[in-house]
Amino acid sequence: MGVDLELAPDVLVPREETELLGRKAVALLEAGSPDVRIIDMCCGSGNLALGIANDRPSARVWGADLTDSTVALARRNVDRLGLAGRVLIHQGDLFGAFEGEGLEGTIDMIVCNPPYISTGRLEGESAHLLENEPREAFDGGPYGISIHQRLIRDATTFLKPGGYLLFEFGEGQERQAAALLARAKVYEPVNFATDEAGKPRVAIVRKVSDPTGDGAR
Repeated sequence: MGVDLELAPDVLVPREETELLGRKAVALLEAGSPDVRIIDMCCGSGNLALGIANDRPSARVWGADLTDSTVALARRNVDRLGLAGRVLIHQGDLFGAFEGEGLEGTIDMIVCNPPYISTGRLEGESAHLLENEPREAFDGGPYGISIHQRLIRDATTFLKPGGYLLFEFGEGQERQAAALLARAKVYEPVNFATDEAGKPRVAIVRKVSDPTGDGAR
């Protein structure tokens, strides 16, 4: 997405699928107001936050991640790209990172590349991923969707009505993603973005404008 990033051995290396997520986010933002407020959850090196902020010069972006080393790296990337005035990196457990910041109900878009590989696969066929990158970046719990469940549930508190949630998921997880979104009962029907092989890899969904269902969305 046109930004150079510092990386480190204990932080996830950004993949092509995440650039798909970032470019879909930017395309949606181009159609709306330039003065948008965005959260990059599970921000890692800050790649999504910084790619979007670099493309949308009026956007304000808040990133969050859990570990000391990841947050420190993201903050270094913010500084080296000269975006400290518009991109803030917080530390905490998902949306707990923003406690007391007053962001609830004010966010136009949330993007997230969460861990989505099951614990069992990480201990078997995907164990090679842990040779150079941290378990926290990959381990999505017993079925690979533990973080997605929390993300989908808690994002609604921060999104404005009509705000967007975009997140990445693993190959073959689109049915689980759709089911989680439908179960939440606060999102419009989901759309999926596909990779070059035609496989769904990114969910794109809006929070309904009228949660009661009595008015127009």
